[in-house]
Amino acid sequence: MDTAIVLAAGLGRKVWPYGEFRQKCTIPVANKPIVRRVVENLLEAGYQRIVVVVGHHAQQVRGALADIPNTVFVTQHSLEGTASAVLTALEHLEDQPYLVVYGDTVTTADNLRNFTKEFRSYNVEAAALVQALGDEDASDWLCAGIGTEEVENRRVLKLNGIEGHPRGGSHRLCGVYAFKSCATTYLLSNPGIVTRVPVGGMPPPESEIAQSLQLMVDDGRTVLAVQAEDFFVDVDKPWHVLEANNRLVDYLTKQVTEDQIADGAKISDAAEINGHVVLGKNSVIGPRVVVNGTLIAGANNNITNGAILHGNIFVGDQCRISDYCDVGSSAIGNRCIIGHGAEMAGVLFDKVYLYHYCEMSGVFGCATDIGAATVCGTLRFDDKDTPIQVEGRYEIPPYGANATYMGDYCRTGVNAIIMPGRRIGAYSVVGPGVILYDDVPSKTMVMAKQELITKPWGPERYGW
Repeated sequence: MDTAIVLAAGLGRKVWPYGEFRQKCTIPVANKPIVRRVVENLLEAGYQRIVVVVGHHAQQVRGALADIPNTVFVTQHSLEGTASAVLTALEHLEDQPYLVVYGDTVTTADNLRNFTKEFRSYNVEAAALVQALGDEDASDWLCAGIGTEEVENRRVLKLNGIEGHPRGGSHRLCGVYAFKSCATTYLLSNPGIVTRVPVGGMPPPESEIAQSLQLMVDDGRTVLAVQAEDFFVDVDKPWHVLEANNRLVDYLTKQVTEDQIADGAKISDAAEINGHVVLGKNSVIGPRVVVNGTLIAGANNNITNGAILHGNIFVGDQCRISDYCDVGSSAIGNRCIIGHGAEMAGVLFDKVYLYHYCEMSGVFGCATDIGAATVCGTLRFDDKDTPIQVEGRYEIPPYGANATYMGDYCRTGVNAIIMPGRRIGAYSVVGPGVILYDDVPSKTMVMAKQELITKPWGPERYGW
């Protein structure tokens, strides 16, 4: 099995404000598009040929992968579901086993390598990667019932069946599947809707791969279930962008066991380093800088003049982080500026400017300019998490509920205050002095209306 199919055609509506003007699979995680990380992980896991199914904002996906050899693009013209997408790709495959990976998933090459090894170890027609739900709400996911079966004198996990967004469940499907060519008939037989749902469930009319697995189970076929060993994030909603970045940065920094200083890079003797540093070519850590944790920084960065960095931090290229700013655990894009007295924790896409005193927490889109004294609230008076409405349904995110989620090409004015859990659409402005209690649609400016009272005043008011 040396061919993998990557699905990167979907609309990504739930991840707003990031999926409206960009393909969800190209959202950056640790400064690299998700779909590119998927493909690089597949290559590292031993796959030699990649077939990428594109559709919505197809050119963004092609652009993210254009320089990777042995990558073929096919177009899903009618976005009828994931099973349909795989059938579109199969026209370019020979009669051989193949892997299917959703292009909006963030994990490690080891997870994919282990999954492939398990599938190859048993004489089964299909396999699915699963993850224990833990504290997550089962109703957010396609879930799998797990049982055991003896295959070739070994006891293995298998799927007992699937259920779409149930009221309870122990495992969810991760969007990573393996099939032998003989299983293709079950993709062709897909009814175009998930039939295994709770009473009162309302599945959309689309052909989901999970339903094809259910057809196999109903037909007495063994579908191997392989549990994810490393972290796995399905980027479906805005808080998953924050979670995926944080988990991947934590994973990458844990791989750093010693300092790595590239040619031309320098660390001032007047800097205080309490942890490991990976510093790219010509990057500088200047005087009075404090690093408490692990820092991975790219090329041509200037980190200087009292900047305070704590936690695990991943920085792109050509950034300036300086002047007594405070940066917590973060993924920072390329060409970003974090300046005087600014505080930041979360994710900055490319070219985000935090020039002067501000307090930012969340995910901030490309080419966004934050005005001085902009503040993101992160703590409610009732100490609770903020419900967020996604596609008409209110949910309480299990991760990053009170963070701010700002789309690409946005601006804020001075003294803007953004209340916990607010989302701001792309191409939007939050004006000076605004206290933002509600989400802002894309391409919208919100301004505060000020009422002034003018009256006479002077020394006579004090008895002179």
